[in-house]
Amino acid sequence: MGMTAVEKVLAAKSGRSTVKPGDVVSPDPDFIMIHDGVVMAAKRELDGLGITRLATPDKVMMVTDHDVIYGSARAAERGAFNRKAAAQWGVKNFFDVGRGGHGHIFPMENGMLLPGMFYFDNDRHATNAGAIGAFGFRMGTEISRVLATGTNWVMVPKTVRLTLKGKLQPGVHARDVGFHFAALLKQGALSADLDYRVLEYAGDLDQFDLASRAALCSTPTEIRAYGVFVPPSKAILEHAKSRGQRPFTPVYSDADAHYDADLTLDISRLEPQVSLPGSVENAVDVSKVEGTAIDHAFIGSCGSGMWEDLVTAASILKGRRLAPNVRLFVAPGSEATNRRLASEGLLGVFIEAGAVMLPPGCGPCNDAVIGPVHSGEVSLSTATNNNAGRFGARDAKLYLGSPATVAASAVAGKITDARKLN
Repeated sequence: MGMTAVEKVLAAKSGRSTVKPGDVVSPDPDFIMIHDGVVMAAKRELDGLGITRLATPDKVMMVTDHDVIYGSARAAERGAFNRKAAAQWGVKNFFDVGRGGHGHIFPMENGMLLPGMFYFDNDRHATNAGAIGAFGFRMGTEISRVLATGTNWVMVPKTVRLTLKGKLQPGVHARDVGFHFAALLKQGALSADLDYRVLEYAGDLDQFDLASRAALCSTPTEIRAYGVFVPPSKAILEHAKSRGQRPFTPVYSDADAHYDADLTLDISRLEPQVSLPGSVENAVDVSKVEGTAIDHAFIGSCGSGMWEDLVTAASILKGRRLAPNVRLFVAPGSEATNRRLASEGLLGVFIEAGAVMLPPGCGPCNDAVIGPVHSGEVSLSTATNNNAGRFGARDAKLYLGSPATVAASAVAGKITDARKLN
């Protein structure tokens, strides 16, 4: 029997010809990512064990993306600690404030993360790696083990295949697909267990560019998928070849690979979606909640912070102003996108509309360390999830939508179908 794409990645990185779900392997990663919020705990743990040297410092990538603007003395202390840690550990790939952006975005843009690669990460949104045809594995706080030894044991996960049929209608976006899929699973219209499984997309995928593929990777993460994989298209391979910093080999599932579940979703008639407060799974057609007044909006996150996402939002905001009662925060996914916004004039579109431009990174999606909501307020955003308290006050109502829906709603002052905006 053949192997799925992720099984092939794990086999190749573990020096094995084949693997199957349930096998335990110790893959040799292409790199190891650790985000700013956990460096201090990891270093203190290793220092306490007398481990002052990393196993493979040349493979380690430290990223400042969660707490980019120091809003407290504690944040400033952590930033200073991280800079010292990078120097003491000999980490040369340290992307501090202003040097990279969101760790789940810029490595795909600049050619550090390429098809067929494998890496360890402390953060669960390592699933974004699937957008370019790679596999990121979340270690959580146990990332310290990987730093100390260069690897860790991994149990090969099962894979669920989701075949997308049809072409999205104009004005409907990849985030809408993810929200709808989550709702169908919750409702029982589709049946699959994603817990510690990889979700592999198939079907009519050429319509999705890299940013759309990142969006497809976002919502499954919130419904317990441990990995997401989108087989790289010709356009994705051309992107990787033009930017790749090393050779790479793309992987694809064998025709006779085994899947834990095999699902099909027709997306040709899908409407823009909005996830109601409490869970990404609470998705409904935007028409069901049109007219709901909002106070707060955010465009960004690892699910909707790439160049194409911001172009979509800017196309709606151009020549318009935000509703007087709405504050809109925008966090580009990378420094490269930020520079491009400035050079191509789109930065001015956001500013003229009245948006608050934030530095590249997670923005409010990092538990609202910036741009929080007040008690009783209503927010519509492209954040990764809308669990109670995600943006601060636990009684605030948090809705999720695509960049188009959020931009149009920020202008209208209420949840709005972007296709109907006059």
